[in-house]
Amino acid sequence: MKEKSKRSYHTVSRVIFMFLGIILYSVGLEIFLVPNKIIDGGVVGVAIMVSHLTKLPLGLFTLILNIPFFILGYKQIGKTFTLSTIFSVIGISIGVSLLHPIPGLTQDVLLAAVFGGIILGAGVGLIIRNGGSLDGSEIVAIILDKKISFSIGEIVMFFNLFILSSAGFIFGWDRAMYSLIAYFIAFKVIDIVVEGVDESKAIMIVSEKYNEISEALIARLGRGVTLLDGKGGYKGRETNVIYVVVSRLEVAKLKDIVHNFDDDALVTIGTVEVSGKRYKKKAIH
Repeated sequence: MKEKSKRSYHTVSRVIFMFLGIILYSVGLEIFLVPNKIIDGGVVGVAIMVSHLTKLPLGLFTLILNIPFFILGYKQIGKTFTLSTIFSVIGISIGVSLLHPIPGLTQDVLLAAVFGGIILGAGVGLIIRNGGSLDGSEIVAIILDKKISFSIGEIVMFFNLFILSSAGFIFGWDRAMYSLIAYFIAFKVIDIVVEGVDESKAIMIVSEKYNEISEALIARLGRGVTLLDGKGGYKGRETNVIYVVVSRLEVAKLKDIVHNFDDDALVTIGTVEVSGKRYKKKAIH
């Protein structure tokens, strides 16, 4: 019973955050980008251009152009992801239709690109973080990723650069360049929202002064460290390797601590996803 209640809570929270993401995306698109003839990437970008040429509602084209991808995704990827995407796209279609009569907040194209990109990126990030998607091109990218050597991100980037470049023929090349600005800002904001500002970094430190460095990390960062047994491949000398997980905001401070003790220390850094209470920061006295 408790497990069922927990799943229900998780599902409801996901829907709420996806709904908030839909609102933010709709505002970024209809209040900032579209009134200034700046487009988003993917299927929505195509829908904006077709809507401009035909004078028909953007929300209608956003839904219609995504339908073939819904069918493809349902067959190739799975029900949960596809249903989440359908929910998001329908929400966006309704959102932009409701906001369309509202005039744009600014006529300064650069401001529109910057703030539209930030708000739109935050919306997309919330949707992706909660298991959804807004675009058929992502579904195609996931399917193609299994068949070609390019990653999903590279495939989506290729699609979007082609679509954003096409805007130059319809809205003018200055608007295409502003669209690229908005796209790259949104891309970075999506990364922050999905990964979190407090993104975790796994760090391994190889140094003969592992004891001093370990004590300093615990005292000055409040992070627990793990000492791993290691052996040099060249000299065969046994040593300890320090393993510690910190936030990305603490990486610079960690490097300073390490190099205060050993300028020749080897420090490797990787991004990781962390769960568990042991990661929580200890109080520093």
